[in-house]
Amino acid sequence: RSINGCQSGQSDTIHIIMSSSPLHRALGLVTSQVPETTFEFYSDAALGVAFLATAIIAAKRMSYSRSQGGAETTVVTAFYSLILLTATLRTIWLIVPSTFWSPYYTPHAVMAFDPDHPEWFLKFLEVLLVGAGSLCLFSIFILILVYWADILKKYFYPGARRSKPMVTFLVLVSVLLIVQILNATLFLMKNYSTEGMILVNAVTLSLVSLVCVCEITIFSHRFRTVLKTLGAINQVSTESQVKRIVWITVTGNLFFFTRAFIETIFAVMLVVYWHKYGSVAEV
Repeated sequence: RSINGCQSGQSDTIHIIMSSSPLHRALGLVTSQVPETTFEFYSDAALGVAFLATAIIAAKRMSYSRSQGGAETTVVTAFYSLILLTATLRTIWLIVPSTFWSPYYTPHAVMAFDPDHPEWFLKFLEVLLVGAGSLCLFSIFILILVYWADILKKYFYPGARRSKPMVTFLVLVSVLLIVQILNATLFLMKNYSTEGMILVNAVTLSLVSLVCVCEITIFSHRFRTVLKTLGAINQVSTESQVKRIVWITVTGNLFFFTRAFIETIFAVMLVVYWHKYGSVAEV
């Protein structure tokens, strides 16, 4: 009996020690997270394959555009280069299993250089990867808008001085890139966690989306006016060009409006839950 009692006491002591250990707390936190479902895994894989196919097509188009040479092909090459970068970054993010980046599938706050969460660096890389992909995706539409603005300025303000559209494009993209760099720097300086990085990206993308919706709508209306006027002057049908502009406008506005709506809702949810719980793990 004394032996059995001693063994029972030892097991209780070990259980108490284990329950208070960081390892036990970490295991409990992992088991409390919602695991990735089979459907989510295969849907991510399917999207990854689709983006991979897009990257291959964009690479071929970019190579063909570069082989043509000439200054007029610069914008076309840049356009397909951005599509290639976007598709490649999205392919990497979607094909790599989520468990590679973090053991948690639901949102989880991780601070930089946290010894209790050695996975913080991979989670940091994941946020950077997603942010870089979004930056390249938005750059595609920014490139279109910049060249639209340059063409419209040429017709509406013939004598006005025009800056090079590619320089304007690089300046705008550089501003968004600086925001990403500042966001990463503030995270590494432990000003906020990975949740803060996601929140900054959500707010930034929602604002950029709203601006792009307004700009695309205004430029599209002016562009159709110019095309119809040129068609009437030259006695040439511009119906196909007008339809193409309308298609780009509808597609761009649908994308940006949806993105702005989703990112805004996401940002509001993060702020509310962060204010209420001090974390967004409950989302």
